[in-house]
Amino acid sequence: MAVTEDDVRRALKAVPAPDGAPSLADSGALSKIAVMPGGRVIFSIETTPDRAGAVETIRKAAEAAVKAVPGVSDVLVALTAERAPGSAPAPKQAAPASPMMARGARGAPEGAAPPARPAGGPGPQGAGVPGVRHIIAIASGKGGVGKSTTAANVALALKAQGLKVGLMDADVYGPSVPTLFALHDRPEVEGKMMKPLEKHGLKIMSIGFLVDAGTAMIWRGPMVMSALTQMLTEVAWGELDVLVVDMPPGTGDAQLTMAQRVKLSGAVIVSTPQDLALADARRGVAMFRKVDVPILGIVENMSYYCCPNCGHRADLFGHGGARAEAQAMGAPFLGEIPLAIQIREGSDSGAPVVAADPTGEHARAYATIAEGLWRRLTQGAPGRASPRIVIER
Repeated sequence: MAVTEDDVRRALKAVPAPDGAPSLADSGALSKIAVMPGGRVIFSIETTPDRAGAVETIRKAAEAAVKAVPGVSDVLVALTAERAPGSAPAPKQAAPASPMMARGARGAPEGAAPPARPAGGPGPQGAGVPGVRHIIAIASGKGGVGKSTTAANVALALKAQGLKVGLMDADVYGPSVPTLFALHDRPEVEGKMMKPLEKHGLKIMSIGFLVDAGTAMIWRGPMVMSALTQMLTEVAWGELDVLVVDMPPGTGDAQLTMAQRVKLSGAVIVSTPQDLALADARRGVAMFRKVDVPILGIVENMSYYCCPNCGHRADLFGHGGARAEAQAMGAPFLGEIPLAIQIREGSDSGAPVVAADPTGEHARAYATIAEGLWRRLTQGAPGRASPRIVIER
């Protein structure tokens, strides 16, 4: 029997509220309830840092009540405890922010997680994913610069070098990987681990595999962070040389989650040559540097357009801006990718150009980027210190 939001709310009628309401189901502290395919239920409870320890009892009661609902396979209940401007830092016993810690599963003691949004001071040492040698983030300061297409083709180019590669779509609000690879099946679950889907030799996971197409993901920061952690730690990635993570655009919760909770080998910033995109790329570089994630390089996407009929080249968005910006910021420049019909057609049809035309000129451009990236990972990438998260308010 499929569980519904009403079923969950009925169960929460028996759970006390943290704000004096008759029950948690009637409380304004209860977030929107997300019921995922397969019976997974996710929601959060708002509190304050000074009460996070006390409300943990309510969180556990809510989790137990919902687990008892027929049709529920798994429950994630997170506490959101944010610090108001000018207030004291959150206590160390803040609520769990990841699905693993929310359930107290596989070696993560309950209550041991850091606050969902740290207010300064040393962050936790990022942990690796068992069997994964390197985790890299493909990021951009803004949307619309071709980051997901770049991530997919770079992952395929790394695979073409004989490496074992995975691709994780971390864009919870706008997952692109299902379209890029024409994958729309549900992942199989063995025990509590999901099996990634496979295409062109890549192991692939996306939130888009778990929700219906067109579903609006109206999730707050803690739920996004929980989903990302779950896709990293509850997926059977196996032995990988590289896990490529397609990040959402910007410098928000997802980027901080990856920097805090995962041992990133580095980040690649994708930008177009135009000034507006470069300004956002600078912010992306600054954010990753602030949390001690090495910048592996910058890619200039849509670098130029070459007419397939006459061969005339036009710099529609300017040209060379990302290379100049990389030099100014002291970051490696990995290469440039043209604005090409073949790349767009491959992305729309579920056949990325590196897979569809592996010996073509566009595949060679991605191969150059992948070679430079792998060289940085294995030879020249700087070490990564324990991240220090600074939130300016």
